[in-house]
Amino acid sequence: MSSVQPPAYGDLITILSIDGGGIRGVIPGTILAFLESELQAGDYFDVIGGTSTGGLVTTMLTAPDEKSRPIFSAKDIVSFYVEHGPKIFPPKSSGRLCSIANLVKSSVMGPKYDGKYLKGLLDKLLKDLKLHQTLTNVVIPTFDIKRLQPKYEVLLLSLKTQI
Repeated sequence: MSSVQPPAYGDLITILSIDGGGIRGVIPGTILAFLESELQAGDYFDVIGGTSTGGLVTTMLTAPDEKSRPIFSAKDIVSFYVEHGPKIFPPKSSGRLCSIANLVKSSVMGPKYDGKYLKGLLDKLLKDLKLHQTLTNVVIPTFDIKRLQPKYEVLLLSLKTQI
């Protein structure tokens, strides 16, 4: 097991926390693209973490390619969501009654999206990467839908198995 990487800037620990929200991952993608133009986001932050779609963005920024750089730059995140978002987060029926029905269904029946498309995409992109291989310290909280409780073991590949 590898040790936690030390802060990049003396005693100051920089943390990037990315919120969830499905297709709204375009929003942090846009902000991060701006930050990336000003500073290398993946190189700047000591810890990057996120829930749900924020975990996906975290993975994109911290999973290394063959040159030990992120598989995606921040500027690639928006185009990723534009291309793959509708298949990862298929639109639900709209209207007030449908919204209530979807809320009840997800509360009782499990996750909003089946995750099959995302799992296949992550299998292709991440192959067999492990948490200790990330380019910086990573936190991706997960939730066990069947037990209705958070899972505390945080794995890079948890996105592939916990959706």
